[in-house]
Amino acid sequence: YMNLRAVGNVFNYNINNISTNGFNVDAKLNMATAGASVDFFPFPKHGLRFSPGVLFYNQNAASATFTVDPGTSFSLDDYTYYSSKTKPVQGTGTFGLHAQNPAFTLTTGYGNMIPRKGGHLSFPFEVGVAFIGTPNINIALTQGQVCNAQGLGCIDIATDQIVQQNLQAQIDKYKGDLDPLKTFPIVSFGVAYNFHVRQ
Repeated sequence: YMNLRAVGNVFNYNINNISTNGFNVDAKLNMATAGASVDFFPFPKHGLRFSPGVLFYNQNAASATFTVDPGTSFSLDDYTYYSSKTKPVQGTGTFGLHAQNPAFTLTTGYGNMIPRKGGHLSFPFEVGVAFIGTPNINIALTQGQVCNAQGLGCIDIATDQIVQQNLQAQIDKYKGDLDPLKTFPIVSFGVAYNFHVRQ
């Protein structure tokens, strides 16, 4: 009727040349979690299970670098700026999915990794969510200048208060868009083989 199960995931992925709001973005995704779940089988012969658990280690996050081509436009909170031809705009950003750490998880699925019917193979499947808290996002434009459409009147992007205020307003919009991700989806399926070591 019950199993105790340890879970872990590791995944890294790089993606380059994303274009958004006039920015060129190179990003690196780092996914790493570890936790444990208790599988309850109310009807053991049918394989249905309910699995509360906890992620005691969660480092799911992404980092990115931003650039704007010299002389091209980009927008912050619906305001249009032009990157300097001699000192183009650059910046960095981070995105975290681990505000709540440790995080409670809740899944349901079908299949038992330790078959009760004496067979060797099983095909476990589960879906659910991890309650990771509101994602955090930080963006900093650290270098370069912005100008008018004619390339004149350039100002330093890191020190100008109006530019930084518009940047913060844009970050707040992103936070609102990402708020639903405080419940992170879990989907898992696979193949398990039981060696019948335990008699």
